[in-house]
Amino acid sequence: MVELNTQKMEDFKERFRYLKIFVGGTFLMLLIYLWYLQVIKGPDFRKLSENNRIRIRSMAADRGMLLDRKGRILAHNRPSFDVFLVPEDIGRNPEILERIGNILDLSQEEIQEKIKDLKRRPAFRPIKLKSDIDWERLALLETNRMFLPGIYVDVNPRRAYHYGPFASHLIGYIGEVDETELKQVKHQTYRQGAMIGKYGVEYGWEAYLKGMDGGRQIEVDALGREIKPLQSVDPFPGHNVVLTIDSDLQRAAEEAYQDKNGALIAMNPKNGHILAMVSKPSFDPSAFARTLTSDEWNELNTHPFHPLQNKGIQGQYPPGSVFKIITAIAGLETGAITPQTQITCTGSFTYGNRNFRCWKEKGHGTINLHRAIVESCDTYFYQVGLKVGVDAIAHYAQEFGLGRKTGISLPYEKAGTVPSSSWKKKRFGTSWYSGETLSFAVGQGYLNTTPIQLLRLISAVANEGRLYRPMVVERVENIYGEKLKEYLPEEMGRANISEKTLRIIQEALLGAVNEPGCTGGASASKLVKIAGKTGTAQVIRMAADFKKGDMNRMPLKFRDHAWFAAYAPFEDPQIAVVVLVEHGGYGGAVAAPIAKKVIEKFFNLEVSTQAKSEETSSEDIYD
Repeated sequence: MVELNTQKMEDFKERFRYLKIFVGGTFLMLLIYLWYLQVIKGPDFRKLSENNRIRIRSMAADRGMLLDRKGRILAHNRPSFDVFLVPEDIGRNPEILERIGNILDLSQEEIQEKIKDLKRRPAFRPIKLKSDIDWERLALLETNRMFLPGIYVDVNPRRAYHYGPFASHLIGYIGEVDETELKQVKHQTYRQGAMIGKYGVEYGWEAYLKGMDGGRQIEVDALGREIKPLQSVDPFPGHNVVLTIDSDLQRAAEEAYQDKNGALIAMNPKNGHILAMVSKPSFDPSAFARTLTSDEWNELNTHPFHPLQNKGIQGQYPPGSVFKIITAIAGLETGAITPQTQITCTGSFTYGNRNFRCWKEKGHGTINLHRAIVESCDTYFYQVGLKVGVDAIAHYAQEFGLGRKTGISLPYEKAGTVPSSSWKKKRFGTSWYSGETLSFAVGQGYLNTTPIQLLRLISAVANEGRLYRPMVVERVENIYGEKLKEYLPEEMGRANISEKTLRIIQEALLGAVNEPGCTGGASASKLVKIAGKTGTAQVIRMAADFKKGDMNRMPLKFRDHAWFAAYAPFEDPQIAVVVLVEHGGYGGAVAAPIAKKVIEKFFNLEVSTQAKSEETSSEDIYD
């Protein structure tokens, strides 16, 4: 019996030893796991705990304003009520998605689309559900605030453009920063959903306009409902950018276009300041600030006249007869012709097996260079082109900046094309034919220019050959009006042309607007003496076969482009203007009257400004 009890005790001790080892091992594992949770994972859990109690809400800075040269507001900010969702809180309250969808008129598919990238972002980072909600929805959300944990409304600045589509291609627009931009070094300070300049001045001066965002700490309960604010860092607004354009002149230019398409740019030829810039059709930049719908985006992209293109700096067109200025300069500078050189125009010029027509069916008779420019005789310049040759014409075109970008501080400028014998050999692998020189001499063929290049050409002719960089911004100011940066005129070169040649061309351009039989008579003004040159650029070759009165029979897309380039006053140029009307027909009939309205408006504004200045001075005296 004793032996049996002894055996049982031994068995129990053996089992108890294993039990102690098991219990000890279990406690050891618990201790190790507790150490892992507190020491290794402690910071992570502490962060999660804090996020469950404290949330960081960003506060977007007010974007700097855009002002015209007289300080009038073109772009500013207004409050926008935006609805945000915190994914972590919604995970505990999935029924909230259906409620918020009903209030915001969003389908569950749309909501899921917005939160589908949750795995790539922290669960506590808010997702914007809807921007700029109306007062009715705002009141509904605030009334039901306690029943919508994880949903909150924040007030953010929204870009507002004071005059809608007014100067939209110059001002540009903003939009949400995309994945590509976020990866760029210069945009690494931006967060998902932030607004950034995408086009125009909004894009080019983004660094000055954007400001510095702030933030605030909010204490929340376990359901994600706000309890109280803790602390905040106020945002700092961006700087204001003062443009070179004049709102009144810009409005006059846009109204002058009516329903036409094309481009107009006005510039001070003495410093390169852009006074007005129109590209038609235009767009409303406010639509981009609120995010375009797919239908709106498709409509803009498929529009036959490309409203998103700034035609003043991106549109490339044959310059037509405006280019005769270059051909005339090349003829005079090379000695191929003199001002007295006479050529007879019978209405056409036969070269090889082709008949090159003049725009005037019965011809201009025997005329010299001055009258050839005044009446824009094609036959005269066909023959001058043959005398000079393609490479000499190309050389003087390049002297005036054609074939290269002007350097304007706006994105996506095009360089155009100035052909030469070497250019054609490189491009097509074939030689230049002398017959191609005839088309080139009158601004057709392979030649392509942008409106701003022709503006700089006419400005250089008016300003002794000086080529200024076109400028769209005068200065940058802080919110207190203190000047931070000023953009001074930049002379980029001077055309190597004799003063005598320039004087001859200037006198001819004056005659092209004011003498009998001129092509630019529709721009002649009693207010100011205007000098300029018309141009009609063929879109297709068959356009030359239509008589003057028959242009309207052609489909719109095949009609000629209408050009006019001018400056005023003749004695002391203060404004230069180039007008392009796409498929408008004849430059003298369509483009010249538009330029006249803009030039006269400019001088009316100058007279008005001077009168106000004198009135102020008088008041100061009597004070």
